[in-house]
Amino acid sequence: MGDDRSSARTAQRLAEGEAAAPAVHYDDEERPARVLGGRVGAAVSVAAFAVAVLVLWQVFRPLAQGSQYYLIIFLAGTLPLVFLAYRSGWGKGRESPSVSDWVLAAAALLVCLYPLNPFDGGYDGFLSRQGLLEPVDVVLGTVLLVLLIEACRRTTGWALPVVCLLFLGYAYYGGLLPQTWPIAHSGLDFGQIIDALYNSGSGFYGTPLDVAATYIVLFTIYGAVLDLSGASRFFVDLSVAAFRRSRSAAGRTAVAAGFLLGTVSGSGTATAVSVGAVTWPMLRRAGYPPEQAGGMLAAAGVGAILSPPTLGAAAFIVAEYLNVSYLTVLGWAMIPTVLYYLGILLAVEIDVRRFAVRAVDAPPTSAWRLLTRFGYHFSSLIVIVVLLALGQSATRSVVYATILAGVLSFLDRSARLTPPRIFAALAAGVRGVLPVVAVCAAAGVITATTTKTGLGAQLASLLVNGAKAITDEPAAVLALTAVLAAFALALLGLAVPVTASFIIGWVIIGPALLTLGVPAPAAAMFVFYYSVLSEVTPPTALAAVGASAITGGRTIATMWQALKYALPAFLAPLAFVLTSNGEHLLARGSFAGIVWTTVAAGLAVLGLAIATGGWVPGVGPAGRVSRVAAGLSGLLLLYLETASVLAGLTALLVAVLLAGLERRRPKTPLEVRPLPHHPPEGEA
Repeated sequence: MGDDRSSARTAQRLAEGEAAAPAVHYDDEERPARVLGGRVGAAVSVAAFAVAVLVLWQVFRPLAQGSQYYLIIFLAGTLPLVFLAYRSGWGKGRESPSVSDWVLAAAALLVCLYPLNPFDGGYDGFLSRQGLLEPVDVVLGTVLLVLLIEACRRTTGWALPVVCLLFLGYAYYGGLLPQTWPIAHSGLDFGQIIDALYNSGSGFYGTPLDVAATYIVLFTIYGAVLDLSGASRFFVDLSVAAFRRSRSAAGRTAVAAGFLLGTVSGSGTATAVSVGAVTWPMLRRAGYPPEQAGGMLAAAGVGAILSPPTLGAAAFIVAEYLNVSYLTVLGWAMIPTVLYYLGILLAVEIDVRRFAVRAVDAPPTSAWRLLTRFGYHFSSLIVIVVLLALGQSATRSVVYATILAGVLSFLDRSARLTPPRIFAALAAGVRGVLPVVAVCAAAGVITATTTKTGLGAQLASLLVNGAKAITDEPAAVLALTAVLAAFALALLGLAVPVTASFIIGWVIIGPALLTLGVPAPAAAMFVFYYSVLSEVTPPTALAAVGASAITGGRTIATMWQALKYALPAFLAPLAFVLTSNGEHLLARGSFAGIVWTTVAAGLAVLGLAIATGGWVPGVGPAGRVSRVAAGLSGLLLLYLETASVLAGLTALLVAVLLAGLERRRPKTPLEVRPLPHHPPEGEA
C-alpha cells in the first residue's frame, strides 16, 4: 500500500511537471538549471524522455541514414531544451521561460532540422551542397552558430563563448596576417567557415557531439537510474559503516564515499557537495579544521572524474580520437587512480596525527549487513566492465547495466523503479547532459578551425621550438615542453569546462607531444588529467568552492588544501610522457615493467605526502630537511629511470632516518607545544 501511495505521489508530481529526481550532473560544466514546474516542466520532461527513447533506439537499431543524420535529430531535440531549462542571466532570474526563451527554442528546432527538410533534395541534397552552400544554408548555419554560443554562455558562462569567437576571428582574419608568421593561413571567407561548421564531420556534428549523443547521455541515464534505485544512499552508508571507530574513520569515510558516489554522478563538484553534506558533521566531531575537511572532500570528489568505470566525459573523446575501446581507456586509468587515492589516504592518515583527530561514534549497522542487504547495487557496475571485456560496445554495456539496475531496484520497496520513476530517470538523464551537449557542439568551432587552417600543428611547432630555443638536449626539450604544456592546460582549465579544455588541449598540445615521440595513449591521458585537475586548481577550483560552502571554511585556504591532497595527480601525468617507462603506469608494456614502475610511483606518492604533510607514517613528525628530502625523492622516483629511481629511494630513506632521529632527540621546554584540547565525545 505504501508503494502504491508513493507511486501515486510520483505520478502526481510528474503530471504537475515537477522533477521526481534531481538532474544528474555528469560533469562540472554547468550553471544551475531552472526548477520547472507545471505544464512547462511536464513539456520539457516529455521532450527529454522522447530524446532518451531515441538514444536507446539508436543503440540497437541505428538510423539507416548514418551517424550525422542521428546527430542532427539529437541536437534538434536537446538544444531547444537548453533555452527552456537555463536562464539567460540578463536582468532578474526567472523560473519560467520568457517569450524570448521560447523564440530561441523554436529557432533552434528550426535550424537544427533544416538539413532534413524535404525540399531542395532533402538531406542528401544538403550534403551534396558541401563546399557550395546556398545563401539560405549560410543564413541558417549562422543562426545555429549564434544559438550554440548562447547555449554555452547560459550553461557554462562567458569563457568558452569567448574562446569560440577568438577561433572564429582567427579563421576569418588569419589570411590577413603576414604570411611569414607561423600561424598565418590562406584565409577563409564567411561561407567557407559556415560550411565547415554546418555541413561537415568536423564542425557542429563532429566527434565531441557524437560522443555526447552516443556515450555520455547513456551514462547520465544510467546514473539517474542508479540514483533513483537507492545506490547513492547505499554507497554513503557503506562508507560510513566500513571504518567504524578507528581514528581515521571520518577521513576514510569521506574518501571512500567520494569514490563510490562518483560512479553515480561522474561530477567532481556534485560529488564533493553530496559527500560533504553527509560526512562534514562527522569530520567536524572528529576534529578536522573546516579548510582541511573541505580540501579532502574536494579532492575525493574530483576523483570521481578520474576513476573507472565512469570517467569524465573527456575519456569517451579520448577513446574516439585514438580509435580504441572505452575498456582500453579504463585500463589506462587504473594505476593512476590507485596512485591518486593512495595519495589522499596517506594525507588522511598524516592529518589524523597532525590534528589529533579522534574517533567518532559509528552507526550500529555493520558494513557486512549493508553488503548482504544492498550489495546488489554493485552488480550493474561490474556488468559494465564484464560486458566490455567480452567485446560488447560501451553503449550496449551501459544499457544492459541500466536495465539490470532497474530490475534490481525491486529488491528495495522504497526504491522500486515503477513506470513513473523510469520516466523521471530517463528525463533527468537527458536534462543532465544538456550542458555537455552545448559544450561539445560549440567545440566544433575549435575543431573545424584547427582542421581547416592547420592551427594545431602550427601552435605545436611553436611550443616545441620555444623549448628548443632554451636547450637542444632531447630529454630536456621533452621535459620543458611537458611542463609548459601542463601549465598551459592548467590555465586553460581555469577558464573553460573540462571537456572543452581537453578538446582544445588535444588539438594544440597533443601534436607537440606526438612530435617529440610521446606515444598517443600517454599524450592523450596527459592532456586528460590536466584538463580534469582544473577542478582543484586555484583560483577557480569549483570542487573546492562547493566543499567550502558545506564546511564553512575559507574558500582560498580550502583550495590550497585540495591542491595538497591532489598533488600526486598533478605530477603523475608528467611521468607518462617524460620517459618510455612512463607508459607502464598506463598498464602498457611488460608485467615486470608495470609492477616496478607502479611500486616506484607509489613510493613517490609517499614522499610527496611526507613533504606536504610534515609527517612520516609510523615514525613521527618530519622536520624541514626531512620534508625537503622527501619532496625531492618524490620527483626523482616519478622520473622512472633506473638511476633516478635509485637516487629517489636514497632520498626517501634519508627523509625517514632524519625524521626518526628528530623524534629521538630530547626536546627543550621551548620546543614542547601542547596539542589543542579536544573535549571528549558528549562533553560540551
